[in-house]
Amino acid sequence: MTISPKSVCVYCGSRDGVRPAYAMAASETGAMLARNNWRLVYGAGDVGLMGRVAKAAQIAGGTTFGVIPVHLLDMEVGKRDLDTFIITETMHERKKVMIMNADAVVMLPGGAGSLDELFEALTWRQLGLHTKPIFILNTEGFWDPLLSLVDHFISEGFASPSLREFIQAVPDITTLEDALAAALS
Repeated sequence: MTISPKSVCVYCGSRDGVRPAYAMAASETGAMLARNNWRLVYGAGDVGLMGRVAKAAQIAGGTTFGVIPVHLLDMEVGKRDLDTFIITETMHERKKVMIMNADAVVMLPGGAGSLDELFEALTWRQLGLHTKPIFILNTEGFWDPLLSLVDHFISEGFASPSLREFIQAVPDITTLEDALAAALS
């Protein structure tokens, strides 16, 4: 009996951001996924942190699975040299295909699109539509305001404490790798 490799969905920016640590974390994430034989599932872009994660995974010999909506093919420079390259009609379809083809979720620094992806995955988890672990790579404290906001939702009575339990924030790649290994074993 062969056990199929696990897949990790990565949400991150289509820009690099201002701190070099963000680009480094993206490259380290791609290499780490490949090193562990975990398939990268991501938004199929070849720009920003998305492109860095995919390139690093490919260079390290990893397997890549990209999903991009037709309207972003030019803007996000659809990376067509992936092992699997899927074009969807809508953003919602993209997010569904990504989460359904992953065993865990990781969010790196990013903007509104990354938040949209995270909150959909988090809401689906809260509603019991999946039980996949969700990790936030909190590079240089980038996601501290988000984590405080989630705690605020809970303290103000708009979410149960389980919402915060669905998110595991980690400070660095080593901790992320260990957490993923434990979750995917």
